[in-house]
Amino acid sequence: MNANIQSKRLFEVGEASFETEVLQSPCPVLVLFWAPWSSPCQKLKPVLDEVAVDCAGRVKIVRINTDDHPTLRLRYEIEFIPTLICFEGGNESITLIGIASKEAILFQLALFFRNDQPDIFDSQS
Repeated sequence: MNANIQSKRLFEVGEASFETEVLQSPCPVLVLFWAPWSSPCQKLKPVLDEVAVDCAGRVKIVRINTDDHPTLRLRYEIEFIPTLICFEGGNESITLIGIASKEAILFQLALFFRNDQPDIFDSQS
């Protein structure tokens, strides 16, 4: 997969677009709070690119640079990066801190969404 396609699946969100892209999204949104200087964040990015492919059309994945957007970092009490927070209907549903495997992220999403949307993570993943 080329970098251009990947970048369209995992894109940057900031204070100006957070409300629309995350809180008002009609589908669940997995948000990566990251920083460019963080080695763990750099290691997680290709994992999230793969998760984005597996979740295409079911979960939107975006990232927020905590250095560029300290207001969002403070609002969601981000103390460690990388931190993943899944939002559904404007509410936080899942929080994962640190590096996680693709399988672990998909498993956590499947556990949560099994209650509300039983087919969101079917055998396609």
